Amino acid sequence: MPLLRQRRFPRARRSVGAAREFAMETLLEWGCHDRQEDIRLCVSELATNAVLHGVPPGREFLLTLTGDGTSIRIEVRDSGGGVPVVKAGGLDECGGRGLLLVQALADDFGVTPSNPGKTVWTVFKTDPSAAHPAGREER
Repeated sequence: MPLLRQRRFPRARRSVGAAREFAMETLLEWGCHDRQEDIRLCVSELATNAVLHGVPPGREFLLTLTGDGTSIRIEVRDSGGGVPVVKAGGLDECGGRGLLLVQALADDFGVTPSNPGKTVWTVFKTDPSAAHPAGREER
């Protein structure tokens, strides 16, 4: 049975750090020590994008982590419009390269439209010998 954890976060800058902390606590609880830094960075980027571009005022975004012992899937769902675009901007630009980093670090990446909003997701393949999941589903 896959492992599952979800938490909602408000449209606030502090939610980015809280989302990172939630993801790291989840991985530790599951005994997943593989790819933690890549996952931390990608959760940070996706949460930042949700707060800055995806979550309408007064709304929240949903962070979901699922794991099966061989991979970790991260999903950030918001109810805002628009579809995120991976920019291959030059080195002079100050921003807009977060999804480029996510695409480079993750083993798979995509956007699934929903009504309303969308889910931006990533998948990280993990070493089964480095993971010792608790084997239960949560929340």
